[in-house]
Amino acid sequence: MLSLRTWLMCFVCFILLLGMSSDLTADPLVFDLWPDGVPLSGQKAEPSEEVRTNKNGILRITNVSSPQMTVYRPDDPNGAAVLVCPGGGYKILAYEHEGTDVCEFLTKHGVTAILLKYRVPSPREVALQDAQRALGMIHHHAEEWSIDPDRIGMLGFSAGGNLTVMTCLHGSERTYPMDEKLDVENPTPSFAIPVYPAYLVERGTEGPLLSDINVKDTSPPLCLVHAADDPWTASGSFLLAVEYKKRDIPCEVHVYAKGGHGFGMKKKGLPVDAWLHRVVEWMDSMGYLTGTDSN
Repeated sequence: MLSLRTWLMCFVCFILLLGMSSDLTADPLVFDLWPDGVPLSGQKAEPSEEVRTNKNGILRITNVSSPQMTVYRPDDPNGAAVLVCPGGGYKILAYEHEGTDVCEFLTKHGVTAILLKYRVPSPREVALQDAQRALGMIHHHAEEWSIDPDRIGMLGFSAGGNLTVMTCLHGSERTYPMDEKLDVENPTPSFAIPVYPAYLVERGTEGPLLSDINVKDTSPPLCLVHAADDPWTASGSFLLAVEYKKRDIPCEVHVYAKGGHGFGMKKKGLPVDAWLHRVVEWMDSMGYLTGTDSN
């Protein structure tokens, strides 16, 4: 039999090893998107200091001039990855309930979640640059992070939902010089989840879709989430789904009666609270969690 001293030493070693293992899997990885310099964006030559505020339980980040991506790796990755884009009108980033909270949920389902801190405030094409670069970097690290390059998706809220749609429809259109070490020729995601996407139709109208919302036969499958009482009308999601239907591209639409705008991961005591569970079900049905195409 082991002596009490030996048993205690073994127990302490086990706890230390457990802590080391937990740290290795839990600590996210942070990468600068533009290590050789951020492309010109019309921002001030001298970037101002990043600002974080927390009001009404919502963490807001602005003055982001050095964009980054943060990689959350699951203990048992299933090969799927999702680039998460918080909303905020291209002025701020709602970084927790539309960002870190979503990433933590996805990792529990075996999905590698990558949180995009894109430049704000900025023109929309600048955010598109950041999304394109982030997707390229994910592809370059796919083997290292146990990611299937054919199962890299994108999920975004409000302005981040608009960014998600624009990356799906215009992902291969560049406004910056490619770097073969960081970029890929076509960073269009394999699938996408726009959540209450904004700027699809003229605000205050029910349509039509704006001229830059051009669905192609090669556009990736979508799962759209919206609330019918959202002031950023759900008509944008419906009309986008109609364009997908015309081209026979898979598109699922969840429109909840109540939820408003900006619900993200904040609980409202309504059916809309379960939206991310429906998204994971959709991902599973499409084969994105297993690598088996169900179509």
